Amino acid sequence: MLSENKLKMSSSPHIREKITSGNIMLMVVIALLPASGFGIYNFGLPALIMLISTTLSAVLTEYIYEKLMHKKITINDFSAVVTGLLIGLNMPPTAPWWMGALGSVFGILVVKQLFGGLGQNFMNPALAARCFLLISFTGQMTSFVYDGMTGPTPLAMLKNGEVVDSMKMLIGTIPGTIGETSVVAIIIGAVFLILMGVIDLRIPGTYIATFIIFIGIFGHFQNPDVGFFDPQYITAHLCGGGLMLGAWFMATDYVTSPITKKGQLVYGVLLGILTGLFRLFGGSAEGVSYAIIIGNLFVPLIERVTLPKPFGKGGEK
Repeated sequence: MLSENKLKMSSSPHIREKITSGNIMLMVVIALLPASGFGIYNFGLPALIMLISTTLSAVLTEYIYEKLMHKKITINDFSAVVTGLLIGLNMPPTAPWWMGALGSVFGILVVKQLFGGLGQNFMNPALAARCFLLISFTGQMTSFVYDGMTGPTPLAMLKNGEVVDSMKMLIGTIPGTIGETSVVAIIIGAVFLILMGVIDLRIPGTYIATFIIFIGIFGHFQNPDVGFFDPQYITAHLCGGGLMLGAWFMATDYVTSPITKKGQLVYGVLLGILTGLFRLFGGSAEGVSYAIIIGNLFVPLIERVTLPKPFGKGGEK
C-alpha cells in the first residue's frame, strides 16, 4: 500500500506564485506615477530632469556592474527603476541633476549590488542614497525654492512655532522634495498598491498611528502653545515632510522590513517613535529617512524575537 502512494520529494520552494518580483516592482512604479506627475506639475522642468537623471543612472549602474561582474542582467525586474525613481522623489527640485545621479550610483552600487543584489541589501537603497547626499551636500539638499522664493518648508516652520496652512500641505502646493509634497497623490498610489495586494496596512498603519500618538503626547513639550492631541498640529505633521512617502513606499520594502506579522507591528511602532523623536527633539525638522534606516538595522533582531517557534522536536510542545 505504501509503495503505491510514494511521496515525490523535491527541493524548496514548493509553493509557486504567478506574480513575480518584476510584476510587483512594475506596480510600485505605477503607484509612484501620481506623486511623480504632481511633482513635475508643481516644480516644472527641473523636477522632470531630476527624475530622469536618477532613474536612468540607477538602471545604467545596475546594468554596467552586472555586465562587468558577468552576472545575470536584472534590470528588467524594475527594482532599479523603483530605486532611482524614489531617489528622485526625495530630491529637492533645485538640486543639480548630477547630484541625484550620484545618489543613484551610491544606492545601487554600494547598498544594493555590493551586498548581493535584490533581496540581499540590509537597508533601503533609496533612503541610504538620500542620507548619503544629505551628509555630503547638506546645503543643497536642504535648500528649497517655491514660486521663485527661497524659504523653509512648512515642517521647518512648524518646528519654529510658526503657523502653517494644512490644506496647502495636503494638496502639495508647498516647498519640499519632488515627491513628498502632495499627500493626495501619495495616497492615490498607496490605495492602488493595497488593492493590488502588494502592501497591506500593517506597517504603514502602525507607523502612522504610533507617530500620531507620540506627536499628540509630546508635541506640547516642543511648542507650549500646542495642546495635547491638537488636531491642526497633528494634521500638519502628517502632511509635512516625507512621512507619507516613507510610510507607504519605503517602510514597506519587502527586503528591509520584517516578514513576520508581529514583527511588522513592532517595526511600525519603532518607526513611529523614532520619527517623532527626530522631529520633535532632533536638530532637523525631518526624521523619516533616518528612522527607517535605523529600523532596517533592527529588522534581524525583530524577526529573531517574533519568529514563531516550531512545534515538535526542538520546539514548543
